[in-house]
Amino acid sequence: MNTTPAIPVSCGEQSRTILKTLIGPAQRAALWAALEGEERAHFADIVTRLVATWQAMPATYATESQGRAAVAHLHYFLGGADWWIIEKDSDPDNSGQIQAFGIADLGMGAELGYISIPELLEVGAELDFHYNAQTVAEILGRCVA
Repeated sequence: MNTTPAIPVSCGEQSRTILKTLIGPAQRAALWAALEGEERAHFADIVTRLVATWQAMPATYATESQGRAAVAHLHYFLGGADWWIIEKDSDPDNSGQIQAFGIADLGMGAELGYISIPELLEVGAELDFHYNAQTVAEILGRCVA
């Protein structure tokens, strides 16, 4: 039995591929349903923004010289844990987005390091559809153990 939610026709192939990379099955199913519902225009805007954000994100090491001025473009959450994605893996071999660089705060203080987006999705973390980009300094200023 296939439990993968059907992908709305309204999403282009490239958008569908990016969304499969960024959001897990449960959140994706809810998004697909919303794209077919009464508020489809609102959720289509969310999809457009997420895809544009992902496409414009810097590759790994691209913001290394920016330090605390580097910008976190995506935010994931699960319970009291948060992950902010600053850079995406360049994926030169097209094997899928394996890792990203960002900030992880599991409730014991924030740390910079590599983050596996597939692992986040596997444990049920959700992508924050309403996140506004913030600098590392802004995030670390809030994350105090």
